[in-house]
Amino acid sequence: MASRLRGSVELSETQQLVQNAVRDVCTDFDDEYWRTCDREGEYPAAFVDELAAGGWLGILIPEEYGGVGMTTEEVVVMMEEVAAGGGGFSGTQAIHGTIYNSVPLVKYGSEELKAELLPEVATGEAAVQSLALTEPNAGSDSLSIETRAERDGDGYVINGQKIWTSRVDQTDYALVIARTTPKADVEKRTQGLSMFLVDVEEAFDRGTLQMEPIEKTASNAVHAFELWFEDLRVPESALVGERDNGFYQLLDGLNEERLVIAAECIGLGELALERGTEYADQREVFGRKIGTNQAIQHPLAKAYARVQAAKEVVYNAAGRLETSERTDGGVQANLAKFLAAEACHEAADIAVQAHGGFGVAREYDVERYLREARLTRLVPIAQELALNYIGENALDLPRSY
Repeated sequence: MASRLRGSVELSETQQLVQNAVRDVCTDFDDEYWRTCDREGEYPAAFVDELAAGGWLGILIPEEYGGVGMTTEEVVVMMEEVAAGGGGFSGTQAIHGTIYNSVPLVKYGSEELKAELLPEVATGEAAVQSLALTEPNAGSDSLSIETRAERDGDGYVINGQKIWTSRVDQTDYALVIARTTPKADVEKRTQGLSMFLVDVEEAFDRGTLQMEPIEKTASNAVHAFELWFEDLRVPESALVGERDNGFYQLLDGLNEERLVIAAECIGLGELALERGTEYADQREVFGRKIGTNQAIQHPLAKAYARVQAAKEVVYNAAGRLETSERTDGGVQANLAKFLAAEACHEAADIAVQAHGGFGVAREYDVERYLREARLTRLVPIAQELALNYIGENALDLPRSY
């Protein structure tokens, strides 16, 4: 079943290698493992450790710094496989941060920082799992964040509040975005933000960082937090890249990450369809399998068609991203994320419906897939923001926000 549902795109030899290796890891973690992680709110540490042992956390880190040195074309395969292999969106989100937070360090970190930290990130010895960007009063309007980092002697002092910062309980370092020049004093609204690498444990020990978990109903194995920075002093070396250009550094790689999120949606959709189809082919009511009924069969077939169509868009975009202009790549990335999240949610919904009353029973897992699928329509951006980008940049319509 899995090979039929996941085999619609042609993979390169390297992509096949990634798929087979990651699939082997996933087979060691059964449904009960992921069910327990969700029910108990436990981070899937054993799964992450096994991926780290294979070097997969360093898939985007260059070989010279101890990584695998692959590209987005391989990461989409990896993350689709993690989700489809049983982990769902929780499984991918458990490792997404450490993979993509390494990108700005590779591109903008000092040679000293890269040589010291990246080899440890690649092997899982050190984690940069968290990106502290979103704030209560800014939300998706990242340019309006209020957390500030003020120059003080040979370093900076950070004060402010963040929300929806994931995996803070599983990280050694966090990338923190703070305003280093007041918004009123910059020529462009995209200027004035800077990126800092913060030692989380040290900040907690000094009492300059506090956090509170956010209770949520989806992706329970990966925790999100509200953070408060109070006179957190960091050295000059904590600044990643150029002062006041942190927003541009965030944008660099955004299309790639959005495509990988789309691949995670595809994997979750495939997983939901696999379970829904299996149940429809086994469950008998009124003397025949319920999959015989078009009321079950057709919605599953429609969801399958939409997941596979979205998958074609994701892989096509990943293959041409490096040769695309930023705006064109952005259109493709946002298309992929929008279509994949919609298809994923439809697949999870019909999987629940096909299970009837058992669709909400934890033992069948599809209720978890639906909760996670609903989340994909909100993160890392809401579907409406993806449409905003498409409307403005593909349809040449006026900016709507």
